[in-house]
Amino acid sequence: MKDNSSVKIVALTEAGLRLAEQLNAKLENSDVWYKPKPFSEKVQYAFQAGEPLIMICATGIVVRTLAPVLASKLQDPPVLVLDELGQFVIPLVSGHEGGANEWGRQVAELLNSQLVMTTANPYLKPKYAVGMGCERNCPKEELECLLMDCLAQANLTLDQIGSINSIDIKADEVGLIELAEHLEKPFNTFDAAELSTVEHLLSTKSDYVFKTVGVYGVAESAALVGASQLTNAYSELILNKHKTAKATCAIARAYPSDARRQS
Repeated sequence: MKDNSSVKIVALTEAGLRLAEQLNAKLENSDVWYKPKPFSEKVQYAFQAGEPLIMICATGIVVRTLAPVLASKLQDPPVLVLDELGQFVIPLVSGHEGGANEWGRQVAELLNSQLVMTTANPYLKPKYAVGMGCERNCPKEELECLLMDCLAQANLTLDQIGSINSIDIKADEVGLIELAEHLEKPFNTFDAAELSTVEHLLSTKSDYVFKTVGVYGVAESAALVGASQLTNAYSELILNKHKTAKATCAIARAYPSDARRQS
């Protein structure tokens, strides 16, 4: 969820309005819409403008209202549905990518409500992977310092990291090899074709990097592919590329697939 987004809390009944006002007092940068008119047009406009929505009404109403304007899980804003008594919180749209799942947990805690998750993955423990790129002969010490800073920013520990990953032209990079050995983590490299499969998930794209190595970003791409390898499932960035003068680092996560969970 974007930090500068204005949350729209939509209520259609008096009981829902009381809940909306209660939530509005607890949330920052939020507005209450009570029986907005014209309903569909106003809600759809807010959704298309990227505004997160808390809909205090029946799920069916929300589905019918938003169905015509749903675009992609990678760009749609998060949507939560609450019953008018505030007993249940349902992340309905953009659970992973838009942050509705985590936002739903926060709202449920504020209201002492029950979070109702309709996807299996969030119940599973995620796997994390680090992606790194660097100039030739970048020292291990600089790489390790950058990695530790990134872990701190992501609120992760080294024990939670499953692998360190990069592009195949760095397979012989001494600093990366020494870092992985020192931290006792697997070091994996992937070719440009493999890394290009996650191009649509990158936070930024560098034409310079593309012309140099054939992908638009080494650290983020390697982290995403590495996390997918750990779980055989879809991955997402949790820390965009950070860099020093000689190195870059990003962190991705993926939840185990249903098949792995059931095995």
